[in-house]
Amino acid sequence: MSNTQATDAQTRDAAAPAPLWSLELGGHCLSLLGRPVAEYRTAAGMAPQDSPRPFLHPVGTLGGRLMSETAPADHRHHFGVSLAVPDVDGTSYWGGSTFVRDHGSTLLANHGKQEGLSRAAVGGVLTEELLWRNERGGRQLTESRTIDARLLPCGDAWALTWTSVLRATERTVSLGSPATNGRLGAGYGGIFWRLPTREQNHILSIDGAGEDRAHQSQSPWIAINQNDAGQRIGLLLSQPATTIRPWFLRATEYVGGGPMLAPNERLVIEYGGALTTSLRGIVLDRWVEDESDAAALLALAKSGAHE
Repeated sequence: MSNTQATDAQTRDAAAPAPLWSLELGGHCLSLLGRPVAEYRTAAGMAPQDSPRPFLHPVGTLGGRLMSETAPADHRHHFGVSLAVPDVDGTSYWGGSTFVRDHGSTLLANHGKQEGLSRAAVGGVLTEELLWRNERGGRQLTESRTIDARLLPCGDAWALTWTSVLRATERTVSLGSPATNGRLGAGYGGIFWRLPTREQNHILSIDGAGEDRAHQSQSPWIAINQNDAGQRIGLLLSQPATTIRPWFLRATEYVGGGPMLAPNERLVIEYGGALTTSLRGIVLDRWVEDESDAAALLALAKSGAHE
């Protein structure tokens, strides 16, 4: 290759867009602006009591700050960003103990598994077909999953959108939570984003500041602002305006949140029917300052998304 050809090749390489979802070590790594910001991992190696499932971790800001947590000491069955449901006809896809009415949290042999059937990545969009099997290996649900990632033009943020369609292809199924089984306020289950626990965790929602205002609210967005070694970082969570489910939010015992599928009553998916759930996270190298700032960020994310 001549010097001119080598220079031309280097110029083309420099001008080429940074790779997005690319196959690495059995999973997929996402890079934006040449920086790794998320990895999609398979269920391989997960213990049965953790309800094996694919998940995102590590997830980070463009500046390299960690924005996800996996298997922490306080909840070993929390895995980054994942779709986890505590009760599907009695099977746990959440992991850990199950809340049993009149008995409390009990470790049962009822853990299911999300089995990946096929996966594809084109540009910033990763798709996967999954089969949800109960503890006996029986088929309970099928899932079509789409994870979309894109840079925002503001320069200090990127947006991750996770959408899952659950289908009852075998029979009618019923989804529950600890709350539907008798534990008040614990309606968790759905797409759940676990963050690192840091000394300062500031929560904002359209209903005001604080965990109490955000938890179980139907605010269109939730902002989790943190300090990491003196650096301000933030996560802005939102749901589609057409379907805003009540939020599950924790910021004291640990930090994490997501929309609840069965906050108070069991949710039934009829045989042949489908349920769609979606969560968007805007990952920032700064705080979400207020309601107008949140609205501006959400508008930027929506303008470039496939909706």
